[in-house]
Amino acid sequence: MVQRYVRVKTPEEKIYYGSLQPDLGVKVLDAPPWMKGQPTELQLEADAYELLAPCRPSKIVAVGKNYRQHAEEMGGTLPQEPLLFLKPPTAAIATHAAIHYPPQSQQVDYEGELALIVGDTCVDCPLETAPAKIWGYTIANDVTARDLQRQDNQWTRAKGFDTFCPLGPWIVREISPGAQLQTFINDRGEPVQSASIEEMVFAPEQLVAYISQIMTLLPGDVILTGTPAGVGPVQIGDRVRIEIEGIGSLENHVVAKPSS
Repeated sequence: MVQRYVRVKTPEEKIYYGSLQPDLGVKVLDAPPWMKGQPTELQLEADAYELLAPCRPSKIVAVGKNYRQHAEEMGGTLPQEPLLFLKPPTAAIATHAAIHYPPQSQQVDYEGELALIVGDTCVDCPLETAPAKIWGYTIANDVTARDLQRQDNQWTRAKGFDTFCPLGPWIVREISPGAQLQTFINDRGEPVQSASIEEMVFAPEQLVAYISQIMTLLPGDVILTGTPAGVGPVQIGDRVRIEIEGIGSLENHVVAKPSS
């Protein structure tokens, strides 16, 4: 079985990184795995922890219009260079956590994506060494308030609400270049998104090299690699499940944003 790395919280509010065992227990590490964390003697039983987002990035760097058909459905042309934006780390939530539908928006969309986990400090990284800077892979949902994105003509507000970046459920070290990404809404059998990750315009290693020419990437940072065609709205009460072959599935439900 492929090794799966998780970040968990115990009932005592202690947070650990660890490796998920076949019985769903967690072998606790003494540091994040990309920081060379080593196994400890502590093992958590399957009912003794809650899954968190699998890392705590200093930043989430995202890429727009990185699939040709998605660029077409959004009414634009393919960018000549990666189209970058940022999501705040406070947007990250775990699988099975609730996405909060903000009262400021009338159209909130799902966007299923492959996410990269940076494993090493990366500055001005040449393309040939970029693959070694990718420590692992997880699943992301780049939740977007589409009406606010159109209204603002820039993406910070539309992409930056708390809970607008589900990540997880865990991190794997390797993924097939042709892995399938599919997004499902509720119990519908047909996916609303379905594509191979090899359809990206700019491949993962190109993104790492390009971004590192602009900003320093730190261990544990997250890069969202773009979403394929088929994005669409969610409603309060919906469940969104994103599956990537070789990783697993990320599932979240949508609720009205709670009152403060």
